[in-house]
Amino acid sequence: MALVRILGIDPGLRHTGWGVIEADGSRLSFVAAGAIHSRTGGALAERLRELHDGLCAVIAAHRPDETAVEETFVNRDPQSTLKLGHARGIALVVPALAGLEVHEYAANLVKKTVVGAGHAEKAQIAMMVKVLLPRSDADSADAADALAVAICHAQHRGAKKRAAALGA
Repeated sequence: MALVRILGIDPGLRHTGWGVIEADGSRLSFVAAGAIHSRTGGALAERLRELHDGLCAVIAAHRPDETAVEETFVNRDPQSTLKLGHARGIALVVPALAGLEVHEYAANLVKKTVVGAGHAEKAQIAMMVKVLLPRSDADSADAADALAVAICHAQHRGAKKRAAALGA
């Protein structure tokens, strides 16, 4: 497999984490990570625009080849779930509009791939991301989670490509 640059996104309305890695076969290397923050209390449309603009800037700066987005889990509060769904929509559409492949992964699969357990805590995820990407400097749980999504995609992308080829 050739070198591929992967953008991982952990969507959230207040904080959307992002992480960029390069995968060369099974070898992974850290490129960048961070979080996009929307202003709390602002109008929903304005907050979504801030996430849109932030993701556009990340894509322009780091030029990924593929994108992986964590799927949304359902909260107990339907209003919070709906708002998270809006943020996730931005996380899906911005890379798609940039012409990137967009792949989605369940949170439990991300955790199982990176930590080995589907119900890992955020601290465990951050620790394993640091082990797998020793040069990473994720400064928030959101950025570490986004790197975990990118790592998950790097580990599963080969199987996804083979499955797609068989289905064609």
